[in-house]
Amino acid sequence: MKFDLQSILTWQNLMNVLDILIVWYIIYRLIMLVRGTKAVQLVKGISLIIIVRIIAGFLNLHTLTYFVDQILSWSVIGIIVIFQPEIRRGLEHLGRSPIFGGNPVSEKKTSERMVHELDKAIQYMSKRRIGALITIQQSTGLEDYIETGIPLDADISGELLINIFIPNTPLHDGAVIIRDNKIAVAAAYLPLSDNSTIPKKLGTRHRAAVGISEVTDAITIVVSEETGGVTITRNSQFMLDLTRAEYMKYLTAQLVPPEDEKPNWYQRIVNKLWNWGSNKK
Repeated sequence: MKFDLQSILTWQNLMNVLDILIVWYIIYRLIMLVRGTKAVQLVKGISLIIIVRIIAGFLNLHTLTYFVDQILSWSVIGIIVIFQPEIRRGLEHLGRSPIFGGNPVSEKKTSERMVHELDKAIQYMSKRRIGALITIQQSTGLEDYIETGIPLDADISGELLINIFIPNTPLHDGAVIIRDNKIAVAAAYLPLSDNSTIPKKLGTRHRAAVGISEVTDAITIVVSEETGGVTITRNSQFMLDLTRAEYMKYLTAQLVPPEDEKPNWYQRIVNKLWNWGSNKK
């Protein structure tokens, strides 16, 4: 058997390039994941320790080298503890990858009627500067946060949403969480973001909206009680002071499936399995 050395070397070079690209992509995603969080400062501290170790080894500073080695040997456990929020966020982003499919019921998109009712409530509260915080569950479950609220399990209507957020009423303080086309709970607590890029003028509602977007793929709508401005957050991003046309376009695109939308191959498989399981019951 004859081997083409040139072909082998070429193939190996391609694999090396692919290997480097994958590693750089992973590093890039990690940087994007921790950008704007407290983890940035921690990364700088770890980098400083590594630099000290290199210098100590180069200068043959044995005591310092031993001391830094002990710190680095226990750093894995420390990193897991310190970076727990970032690790969790990264795993949840990975778990939301399309290749894993998902529960068809929990991923059910809202209808045009829901968007209409949301718009009705947003317009009323925005004009009267009534603060509101509305989170719409997508593929990632919000059970941990739903448990902190007061159960409603009510149909969505603009009037009900308005009434919930009227100031000085029992349910106005906190978030409304919408799940499976229903108002699941009101007065729920959402995690506050530590993102340093959030403008200082924004209050607790906006930080809660960004916070829930950092750990889930939920869509969150905020109406500011100071300005009446409408903000939408999702996947660690926030769209500030949207016009009616802008937020309606976004909500319609995200929540209302096109008439000609066809499920891809993994969605078809999941849907068939889900329907088969339902029929067996």
